[in-house]
Amino acid sequence: MTLGQTYPAEWKRYTDPISGAQITQLTSYKAHSRHLYFTNPGWYAGGQKLLIGSDRGNRTNLWGIDLTDGSLTQLTDLPELTREPTLLDTSKNPLREEAYMWVNKVLLAVNLETCAVRELYRAPAEFTTTMTNVTADGRYVCTGLYEDLSHRFRVNLEHGYIGFREYWEAKPLSRVLRIAVDTGEAEIVWEEASWIGHINTSPTQPHLLTFCHEGPWQLVDNRIWGFDLRTGQAWKIRPTEPGEAVGHEYWFQDGVHIGYHGSRHGQTIYGAIRYDNTEHIEAPFPVERSWHFSSNSLDLIVGDSDARKPYLLLWRFRDGAFEGPRVLAFHRGSFHVQIVHVHPRFTPGGRQVLYTADPDGYGQVFLADVPEFESLPELSQV
Repeated sequence: MTLGQTYPAEWKRYTDPISGAQITQLTSYKAHSRHLYFTNPGWYAGGQKLLIGSDRGNRTNLWGIDLTDGSLTQLTDLPELTREPTLLDTSKNPLREEAYMWVNKVLLAVNLETCAVRELYRAPAEFTTTMTNVTADGRYVCTGLYEDLSHRFRVNLEHGYIGFREYWEAKPLSRVLRIAVDTGEAEIVWEEASWIGHINTSPTQPHLLTFCHEGPWQLVDNRIWGFDLRTGQAWKIRPTEPGEAVGHEYWFQDGVHIGYHGSRHGQTIYGAIRYDNTEHIEAPFPVERSWHFSSNSLDLIVGDSDARKPYLLLWRFRDGAFEGPRVLAFHRGSFHVQIVHVHPRFTPGGRQVLYTADPDGYGQVFLADVPEFESLPELSQV
């Protein structure tokens, strides 16, 4: 494998056996590939290319897929590392052809046209790193650090969430950082003794982001937090009460509303709320279980079910209630480790769903065309 080299397309197109939807499998290399985390859009070159992480040549690197012809280009040349990066936490600058990724606690900026790499920031040795996201004006990478407690108890969060509850109980010192993409100047904008993760910037409001208090959803003091980069103010979003749990929050395309899912007194729910806790909509969600949900707005939601019923599912919001689920595709993902979680998300135009699955043993990246909702079979019928 060679930096900057472009390789032939690996894609395959087929008709989903359950729904009849058209599926494009973008990768087929005999190792794991995955798209970025579902809160991190990976499209670049005007939407004609897509960022993925892929394990090729016994290395994990950032690759680009040309969606017009399927060809793949190696964008980084990382050394063999003792702690392999998943690259799920990579983010794309919305205003320049540059992506940002953590590698061995070093934040790198990757030029997606030239493959040049710049070092932006080095995390202190006593901290570990979390999600990156870029402000809507393209000026800053926002990310998080939390104390590395692997010397106190066993930790393997990417492979089985080992140490997850212990981390929550330990209340590690955590920081939210704002790092200038031009200079690498870093500022601690928030710090507290609570496990912080999932730094998500608004796609339209440069001053807004969310972060979460990690841990068991039903036990954390509050999962979703808003933050104003102008004032340094943090606040609870969708405060929870006993018997409630919410999480996997994400911004809608409008950059002011946030979607989430969870449960209320044993009933599965999906909700949307404006960042200032107004315009709150929440309704029962007719599904047994799904690991992740995502959408561009409240109108149409995609979920990934789980390994027992491994389907991509769609719900439509009408008149204050959710219709569905309808089956979009039989993804047959195992959810065995983090890099093969399905993490579905709509393309910017909403006409396809991007996802990762490992039906043949290796994680691969897929695009499912979205037909008319009424044309899809109901889950109860399959």
